[in-house]
Amino acid sequence: MDSTSAPNPGETRPLVVLGMYGATLDKGVGPKRWHRWRPTVALCSQPDLVVRRLELLHDRAMTRSAAQLVDDLAAVSPETEVILRPLALDDPWDFEEVFGALHDFARAYPFDPEAEDYRIHITTGTHVMQICWFLLAESRHIPARLVQATPPDRWDSGQPGGVSTIDLDLSRYDAIARRFAAERAEGLAFLKAGIDTKSPAFNRLIASIERVALRTREPMLLTGPTGAGKSRLARRIYALKRQRRQIEGPLVEVNCATLRGDGAMSALFGHTRGAFTGAAGARDGLLRAADGGLLFLDEIGELGPDEQAMLLGAIERKVFLPVGADREARSDFQLIAGTNRDLDDEVRAGRFRADLLARIDLWTFRLPALRERREDIAPNLDFELTRCGERLGARITINREARRRFLAWAEGPEARWPGNFRDFGAAVMRMATLAPAGRIDRATVDEEVARDVARRGAPPPAEDTDAPLLTAALGATALTLDRFDAVQLAEVIRTCRRHPSLAAAGRALFAVSRTRRKSNNDSDRLRKYLAKFGLSFEAIQQMPWEQMPWE
Repeated sequence: MDSTSAPNPGETRPLVVLGMYGATLDKGVGPKRWHRWRPTVALCSQPDLVVRRLELLHDRAMTRSAAQLVDDLAAVSPETEVILRPLALDDPWDFEEVFGALHDFARAYPFDPEAEDYRIHITTGTHVMQICWFLLAESRHIPARLVQATPPDRWDSGQPGGVSTIDLDLSRYDAIARRFAAERAEGLAFLKAGIDTKSPAFNRLIASIERVALRTREPMLLTGPTGAGKSRLARRIYALKRQRRQIEGPLVEVNCATLRGDGAMSALFGHTRGAFTGAAGARDGLLRAADGGLLFLDEIGELGPDEQAMLLGAIERKVFLPVGADREARSDFQLIAGTNRDLDDEVRAGRFRADLLARIDLWTFRLPALRERREDIAPNLDFELTRCGERLGARITINREARRRFLAWAEGPEARWPGNFRDFGAAVMRMATLAPAGRIDRATVDEEVARDVARRGAPPPAEDTDAPLLTAALGATALTLDRFDAVQLAEVIRTCRRHPSLAAAGRALFAVSRTRRKSNNDSDRLRKYLAKFGLSFEAIQQMPWEQMPWE
């Protein structure tokens, strides 16, 4: 935004101002109207500003008083041609009506930016009109800058006050755009609990959830396997909405799998005193407790048919009938539902209401299982170590060898994680608890791997003797290799180490196939193969391999 005391000093093109007759400020009262600051008059009274033409829009009902303003302007600025343009506005506070009227005016007006310099006077008119002026200028429907008049220090001083110009050069809004982008990035990180997740699909999912959570109050449905993080995500959504002041009430969490029999209706919707045997007092119920806040119904597929029917009415009408009551109760809550079931299958089986599913299925997000997010295991390990430290009251770390070993197992096919992040968090907590002096070592990791293998009844994974070799050669990239490539590359590296030259290593590696080729350039074949992994024969020869498992 660029502000100057004189909007356009020294401008060679004639200045044309578009403005709205502001009856409240511009009209004045009787013979003393000159003792009052009047924005349009003040604009045309500026000593350094010559307005050649003033396009003055006004409501048809104000035609007579607008004509009086024209006479007053002639007295202070005789060089200004004032053209009155009536607008048919039933409600100057109706956004659609005002924008439509101004848009029609802009489309019909014969703008000639090369011959004239245009300004929009935004001091007068309703706030809705000022916003519409801004939008039309920003979109370049009106090729003009905005101008605003400001009153003098004393309203009765007779001075015109000041004028400032607002230049809507969009490049000047980069800082503002960066602030919005940073705020959005902060919201995404908040939903991910600060975990720097690497899965592109998961990051896109969180971005969609963030947009929906902050733009609508409609129900959201989180699906996915047990332990995928539905409950934690629901809590983060609530915290984000509360942080952005979109919600004020409490978060009420309900695991619907724990609601059984007659007590389910009472727990959800409340009951009156004496509604049933044992109802010695009234109970508000969980829906009323969530009034003004967010209700998270986890495992919603476990609800019975009566509870489903009552919940549908509570979602649509915000009212429901407590058990034993003859008057409806009201609760205005936002709903997030979670399930590990396929609710479409449940509808087909007659166990879930189709109309309830249609109501909560507007925004459905499936959280992937941990095995679908192997690339996110490493950042989640760091998150779980921090969380374990908070729960144990001590700093928990993991040494480099132990981390490499754990990730090689956790990211590989041997680790099944049937309980997803619930299992993963438990594994890290066990290692953190057993870690000597709070530092997880290789022995602690091996113990956890053996425990998991024994629990699942699977054969233990063979000791990976290639891993140290590949890590020494490739660093962290070694962990990204498929097992097929890892075994082959490790043998190639060992062969290169055993032979004095690239050609000798090539002859050893291609001893059979070289007899069937027209060209026996084994050196070139081996050089190209190593280059695929960023390696060379010379680099392999120069690395310190003394302690590597060659045989």
